[in-house]
Amino acid sequence: MPPQPNPEWTRSDLYHNSFLIAPDDALEHARKNSNDQGLPEIAVSAAQGKLLNLYARSIGAKRILEVGTLGGYSTIWLSRALPDGGELVTFEISEKHAKVAQENIDYAGLTSKVKIVVGPAAESLKKVPSEPKWDLIFIDADKPSNLAYLLEGERLVRKGGVIIVDNVVRQGRVADPEANEEDIVGVRKLLEHLKTDEDVDATTIATVGEKGYDGFLYGIRL
Repeated sequence: MPPQPNPEWTRSDLYHNSFLIAPDDALEHARKNSNDQGLPEIAVSAAQGKLLNLYARSIGAKRILEVGTLGGYSTIWLSRALPDGGELVTFEISEKHAKVAQENIDYAGLTSKVKIVVGPAAESLKKVPSEPKWDLIFIDADKPSNLAYLLEGERLVRKGGVIIVDNVVRQGRVADPEANEEDIVGVRKLLEHLKTDEDVDATTIATVGEKGYDGFLYGIRL
């Protein structure tokens, strides 16, 4: 069950965005083009995209990995944080989604900074060399594979680098012992691993807004 929005939460997001996020042709195009071509409407919100951008800028990220491209909306936010010569590699299992994302990235003028790799991300990540290291990884793909993605992220991200995993609260159902959907079990496996993982220090932040009630995990590679 996807998080359900609340009118008051949506109103709050839109109000704050009106002060803090300027209208943006490329992002609006990415959203509309993705919707027009039938992609699921599950991309991050504008506020969440801006937060990703700020995180990447705050650590001076030059190399970013993204697991789950969809229509490239979060890709645009993240790649805009990169300096000249920076690079972002994003992994997407769907050829259709990758095609739409490439259109949106090209429209945003970010073609030179972004590479889309099509195929199962768990397999594609294994082919990425351990050196040079990456500064940030954003994981927002199939939840049952969260742990596999995290473990590859630990291998690839530099010490002091950032690991972000989206959709880890899921309306609070991850903490509900009666809830046993695949996505929820995938998040629990991730949390159980991190309890004793000495290479990542992390916390979960619950969020409400136009995307409903959910949350993300923010970690630092030790």
